[in-house]
Amino acid sequence: MSIEGEFLRGAGPVAVLKLLERGEMYGYEIIEALERRTEGVLAMGQSTLYPMLYNLEGKSLITARWDESGARPRKYYRLTSGGRKRLAEDSRTWRKLAAAMDALGVTRVGALFPQPHAEGILA
Repeated sequence: MSIEGEFLRGAGPVAVLKLLERGEMYGYEIIEALERRTEGVLAMGQSTLYPMLYNLEGKSLITARWDESGARPRKYYRLTSGGRKRLAEDSRTWRKLAAAMDALGVTRVGALFPQPHAEGILA
């Protein structure tokens, strides 16, 4: 199951910033991590990811560098200090939205992706 349209436009950039919070990654690595870590919910192709990366870079939320030391050149992306600040702000907004939807009975926060301590499930 993947999310399209307006939901992905809102969730995608935050998800990418969150992945880059741990360290730099190249494009295909981001695509694989999004699919794997969200069990396909936030899966996106290159035609979605790369314009998003260019947009984030244009807003100075991420920066990029080329690494040509391997078999093929790769462009690595990482968060800027502005990107870290934006991620913190967006994370607060998403938590408020999730709590509001939970209060309405739309979802149960954590039901789709339980934390290790929830219901005895191990990560």
